[in-house]
Amino acid sequence: MELKYAVPCLFGLEGLAGDELRRLDMQNVQVEDRRVLFEGDLAALAKANICLRTGERVMIVLAQFQAKTFEELFQGVLHTNLEDFIPKDGQFPVKGHCLNSQLMSVSDCQAIIKKAASRRLGEKYGISWLPENGIKFQLHFTILNDQVTLSLDTSGPGLHKRGYRAVGNDAPLHETLAAGMIQLTRFRGREYFWDPFCGSGTIPIEAALIAKNRAPGLNRQFAAQEYPWMPKELWTQVKEEAKAREFSGKYRILGSDNDPACVSLAFANARKAGVSDCVDFKDGDATKLSLPCEEGILVCNPPYGERMLEQHSAQRLYSALGRHLKFADKWKKYVITSEPEFEHYFGRRADKKRKFYNGKIKCDYYMFTAQMRKDKGK
Repeated sequence: MELKYAVPCLFGLEGLAGDELRRLDMQNVQVEDRRVLFEGDLAALAKANICLRTGERVMIVLAQFQAKTFEELFQGVLHTNLEDFIPKDGQFPVKGHCLNSQLMSVSDCQAIIKKAASRRLGEKYGISWLPENGIKFQLHFTILNDQVTLSLDTSGPGLHKRGYRAVGNDAPLHETLAAGMIQLTRFRGREYFWDPFCGSGTIPIEAALIAKNRAPGLNRQFAAQEYPWMPKELWTQVKEEAKAREFSGKYRILGSDNDPACVSLAFANARKAGVSDCVDFKDGDATKLSLPCEEGILVCNPPYGERMLEQHSAQRLYSALGRHLKFADKWKKYVITSEPEFEHYFGRRADKKRKFYNGKIKCDYYMFTAQMRKDKGK
């Protein structure tokens, strides 16, 4: 069964997700704004869910059509082969969003789609009332510029929920965003890796998963595992293939934080993720800790003014961090923050910048390459 899939992404991660899907040998990968499309069979569905690091979920595209009126929306859904995926007793709640379209009322669109889907399934199953007491099949719609995409969610909880972080600290970072930040450093496990503001450990843990080439979805369940048309042996097969691609070795990955409670939580999360053998955590002030070695990669998500510290306190922290790292020339440094004047306080202009959203907070990802300081004595 060849299907078309859509992978919604956090803003800024679309290209990275597209590259991942190509490396996973998915077909006809197309990168669009906040999503990536690809094609594949049911094995591709399982593989994308289990192995994708930067996508938010995997959706089967059921239909795409134009709708400027509620009648056009109703007819488009009515002519979609929903019975190929939703059984007679299946629950099919509807959610979605609209943007720059004639149809902008999400609640009205939900009601229309639900009504059309109920009629379609009722007619195909020859019943006037659908019990909806079976497995849940979450329908999702997007209406963008009057173009409707109707999809079926196969992931359940978002793919950023790897299963290792039951609770977080005060400023959790999406695992998918953390993975994307690390991928941009080209870290593969050979360099020393350090997060001096590790919090609950998300960045070091994602770095360890990347170093080991461990699929991020091995320890969780997905909605499609319950779907009757999805062979259960496919999940076992894909997981075994993913485990066979893992690397083993000694990695130098460190997370540090000045809050001992965060460090304890990070240790617990690393154990849940199965990477406690290759990542270490310790207490320490990022602006005072000695560098763990002469060169490496530093990736961090320091406190922002609007969340954990007053803005002036955050700015003072950035200045102190910049002074502390001023002579760390052989370290590549990557910092995500919402502070627009970060470079000013840090004391150096970034070599590259990239825009992301950490939750609803607009951020920049500042990338500083390693520098070779000239020896003035020669």
